[in-house]
Amino acid sequence: MAITAALVKELRERTGAGMMECKQALVESDGDLEAAIEAMRKSGQAKAAKKAGRIAADGVVVIAGDAKAGVMVEVNCETDFVAKDKGFTTFAEKVAARALASDAANVEALETKPLEEGGDIDIAQARADLVAKIGENIKLRRLVRFDDVQGRLSSYCHGARIGVLVEIEGGDATLGKDIAMHVAATNPLCVSADQVPAAVLEKEKEIFRAQALESGKPEKILDKIVEGKVRKYLEEATLVGQAFVKDPDITVDKLLAQAGAKVMRFARFEVGEGIEKKQENFADEVMAQVRGD
Repeated sequence: MAITAALVKELRERTGAGMMECKQALVESDGDLEAAIEAMRKSGQAKAAKKAGRIAADGVVVIAGDAKAGVMVEVNCETDFVAKDKGFTTFAEKVAARALASDAANVEALETKPLEEGGDIDIAQARADLVAKIGENIKLRRLVRFDDVQGRLSSYCHGARIGVLVEIEGGDATLGKDIAMHVAATNPLCVSADQVPAAVLEKEKEIFRAQALESGKPEKILDKIVEGKVRKYLEEATLVGQAFVKDPDITVDKLLAQAGAKVMRFARFEVGEGIEKKQENFADEVMAQVRGD
């Protein structure tokens, strides 16, 4: 049976093993995916397969780079205990360093890169090895890179759980750090009102109109009410419209204007955002660990 790239990819996703190991296992099983997984588990290559379906909503955000180029990665695990483990944090730091040194544009491309410069083990295999050692599911969830920075790139990490990259034209390093800290604290949707997706804005208008009707407001003033609520929404949702966290008497827009600066773009990662954590019975969890599940 022909061993296709899609088959190798599926085996990698299910086992966490490296590309060559997956290809060899499929060759030996004549393309039988389940047989390949069973063989890899017996040989110890696929301990990660048992963990792959478990929710990994904890972890760390790591930033690497300087004022002209930078990357930010989110690496997930299952518990905050492992998120503080030296082996796990070292792995995440090496992943960020490799991302910066490579041209990988996404997690899939990054996983094929060697964890160490000139090394034989790729990041996917190193991840699988760490799963086997630590006993928790570990995933590379997100990667963002800021190349070709025209102004200054600033960053901020709130512990290891929130990370921000901000590109600013004008201003100085202090301003850049302040803006990055502000983004970490307030989580704006985008830089300015013109960047708010039309679909998002229309949805908000529908909600505001429905709220006004529900409260019994006359239809003749609905448009004015909606207009006011939209204006308020844009102030709260956009970076430049927000009150600056270190001085609420001025907006971020005014702060930037005073420095002759402009925010070009930003990215913000918060560990586990958007992942629904599974609620487990503690006794069942302990028993699962005892059984080695």
